[in-house]
Parts: sequence; C-alpha cells; structure tokens
Amino acid sequence: MKNKHLGSDFDDFLREQDFLARAQAVAVKRVLAFQIEREMTKKGLTKVEMATRMRTSRTAVDRLLDPENASITLNTLEKAALVLGKKLNIRLG
Repeated sequence: MKNKHLGSDFDDFLREQDFLARAQAVAVKRVLAFQIEREMTKKGLTKVEMATRMRTSRTAVDRLLDPENASITLNTLEKAALVLGKKLNIRLG
C-alpha cells in the first residue's frame, strides 16, 4: 500500500486538509500581537490607555493582543500602529 503523503511536506498536508491558510493567519497574528504588546510596554501604555488613544474599547485591544484571534481588521491594525508611532506594512510574498 503506497502512502500518498510520503515525500510531501507539512505545508502540503495542511493545504490538503484546508488548514494552511488558517495556520498562516494565526502565525502572522501571533507575531503582530507580540510586536504590539512589546511596543506598548516600551511606551508604558496600558490596555486602557491604548484603547483610549485608538478610540476603541478595552475588549477590542484584548482581541488585538490575543495571538489566537486572527480576525483583526486592517483598520484596527492601522490605528494601533499610529498610536505606537509605527507604520503598518503589508505585502504579498
């Protein structure tokens, strides 16, 4: 019996199972959440202060910083970057 996965890589398996896009989105979100939280710490910003400056709720900032929540809008990311004095760069690779 031939194993159809023999010689394939993990990305092939994830793609075949329709998990690749979700796995990549979560990985990107983890990095963004880490970077935003790090910048907040550098600037001494609490979640409440961040929310106030972004003109949003504390709950929205919690979602922004949640590494498992990949459903953040570009608008929210742009607001966070602006508050942190950063520029949001997005590219296709």
